[in-house]
Amino acid sequence: MFFNVLYAVALVLYSPVILYRRLRHGRYRRGWRQKLLGLNAAEALALTSGKPCIWLHAVSVGEVNLLRGIVSELDDRKDSLAVVISTSTDTGYDLAVKQYGAERVFFCPLDFSWAVDRTLRHLNPEALVLAELELWPNLIHASKKCGSPVVVINGRLSDTSAARYRRFGALTRPVFRSLSRIECQDESSAVNFALCGAPADRIQVSGSLKFDNAPSSRDSIEVQSRVAWTGLDPWQVVWMVGSTQEGEDAMALAVYNRLRGRFKELRMILVPRHPERFNQVAAEIEASGLVAHRRSRDGSLDELSWEGDRVILVDTVGELRHWWGVCQLATVGGSFGDRGGQNMLEPAGYGCAISFGPNTKNFRHIAEELLRSDAAVRVQGESELERFVESCLVNIPRADSLGRNARAAVQQHRGATERVLLSLNTILAPVTPQRSAA
Repeated sequence: MFFNVLYAVALVLYSPVILYRRLRHGRYRRGWRQKLLGLNAAEALALTSGKPCIWLHAVSVGEVNLLRGIVSELDDRKDSLAVVISTSTDTGYDLAVKQYGAERVFFCPLDFSWAVDRTLRHLNPEALVLAELELWPNLIHASKKCGSPVVVINGRLSDTSAARYRRFGALTRPVFRSLSRIECQDESSAVNFALCGAPADRIQVSGSLKFDNAPSSRDSIEVQSRVAWTGLDPWQVVWMVGSTQEGEDAMALAVYNRLRGRFKELRMILVPRHPERFNQVAAEIEASGLVAHRRSRDGSLDELSWEGDRVILVDTVGELRHWWGVCQLATVGGSFGDRGGQNMLEPAGYGCAISFGPNTKNFRHIAEELLRSDAAVRVQGESELERFVESCLVNIPRADSLGRNARAAVQQHRGATERVLLSLNTILAPVTPQRSAA
């Protein structure tokens, strides 16, 4: 009851923001019945076809992509087990439908007791699997009550987040204690889970699924079709700045404008993180004296000349992974402000020369590994970013070395998917026959 009241107050206080974003950016328009009331019996039956199921929850686009290998392996290994996927955002939902099929994707209920109880009652999952860390007290308590183990995979818990949870330990420790298994990305996360109350014998370090999900070759139809779309010539060098936050696009455009006059081969691609910023970034490109060529509107460049004053703006959702394969130089956004960075393993898998900003707290272990392997460069701001791009254009062997090291680092750390699946199997094996017979 306490959490229901807390969520209701938060929802009321946050409602003006929801309304504004709904009207201004088209967000929060779908799935409200499932979010507020949970799944009904007919929806659950449509998702599972009457079979026992495992419920995987991915908050948004990043987590949806993270589950790709797990879903594929579960589909192959568990013919009698339906795999259903929930997500919380419109963009995450659309990507999940695209990747896994609409017939098994739904909006996760908000953490009101009636919504999660109803969903769990109708799905009756063999296990609930949470990608990274989604600690919703009512959902976890209800899962435990109905006999569904709760597993966190690719668990990441920073020192800052752990300190915040521990500050409210009376409320959060029972939630951590209720987790059946925690598969952590790294040792520091494992320590933090234990400090927050998770039983030590339920915690293990399996590594980051992001290494397994990183691409390994540019020779795919997804990448090559985008290369063809750009009309890229072999002599051109593409610098892509992806997952950008407010302020990062303008900084990158300023650097590009200073370099493109001296380096005629340089071309630029921008990929903003959030759809509501697409129009704003297009305006920034035009204001900088360049031409915005929008992926969603302007057609391919394969019959045009991709001149240096034309910047490709990828204003679509779910394509970022493949666009990294088009570039040779990659700057990972979300790292120059307070966001804490974005996934740098996708450009690493393609062998790009990678840079990122000073704040990578959300990907600390991965960033440290790339830096330790001489597979990326951390830059502090605009001037250092410019020096990085310039050095890659002048010293091509150095840029190539960064890319080779990045690809090698990804390959060295693969294997988390297999370890997570082994852990899931120990939970599913004793549970599935018993519950299926019921």
